[in-house]
Amino acid sequence: MEISTEMIKELRDKSGAGIMDCRNTLVGCEGDMDKALEVLREKGLLKAQKKAERETSQGLIGVYVHTGGRIGAMVEVNCETDFVARTNEFQELAHCLAMQIAAMNPKYISEEEVAEADEDLDPQADCLLLQPYIKDPTRNVQDLIIETVAKVGENIKISRFARFELGS
Repeated sequence: MEISTEMIKELRDKSGAGIMDCRNTLVGCEGDMDKALEVLREKGLLKAQKKAERETSQGLIGVYVHTGGRIGAMVEVNCETDFVARTNEFQELAHCLAMQIAAMNPKYISEEEVAEADEDLDPQADCLLLQPYIKDPTRNVQDLIIETVAKVGENIKISRFARFELGS
């Protein structure tokens, strides 16, 4: 099957992967866009796993204040270098994570923290990384982070967050 530049561009826009990765994946999947997207997501997961042990000492604070100013959230998102922290992809991730926290009110970052808590909690509701992503409920927050790791090429971690609601 002939792989057009339009197909490569579409896959690149959807996945954030490099041009040659998109082309080679489309060739391997015989032009099946959905299958190619899934293959690239799996590759992104593998890249993220390889980078998971790297130190994340740089980053930024993402902030979101809901319309009306009654709910707000702050999140510290870390990466390996200040160069990546200044990229649009990383800044957008931090903003989206702050918005997720304001909307869904998680109590913990990871499933391990939920397991350590004495309370009887629902990990999917109370763990930020397991929550369905508010902009695309077919994915969870961890998937969003993995996709960003694949795009920027560095490990990304959430260190801490706070949610504020007027009167609570």
